[in-house]
Amino acid sequence: MPTYRLSTDVNAPPERVFELWIDVDRWPEWIGGLTKVTDRTGQVDQKGTRYISWFGSMKSPSEVLEAERPRVIRTRFGSALLKGETEARFEPEAGGTRIVQTFRTQGVIPAIAGWIFSKGSWKGSFKGELETFRKIAERG
Repeated sequence: MPTYRLSTDVNAPPERVFELWIDVDRWPEWIGGLTKVTDRTGQVDQKGTRYISWFGSMKSPSEVLEAERPRVIRTRFGSALLKGETEARFEPEAGGTRIVQTFRTQGVIPAIAGWIFSKGSWKGSFKGELETFRKIAERG
């Protein structure tokens, strides 16, 4: 499974950063191409919760595999383009929070897409989304 790991430091406490991370209504602000989230079975900070993320007409069913407030959230996701797991860890760091995000892709097409999304910091890339999130979290 190809693995991509990235991190950023956020000038905000872990509790606030985690709360923003799980705020489904705000995801389209920083997740490139996300148009809506439907069919949620519970809160996204609870193991076993399922939901569908929509990128235009393409859907990506997801399930929360692990959640521990305000430290970690791990999710399985899958669409024809990108499939695998993502984990976000929120670590206290010098009065703020270090986010360490890991993507693991499954399959040939998702491996290629993951490689593309891992390059650079353009809007919609893994790093671009994480940096957009950081800016939003620091604004409060």
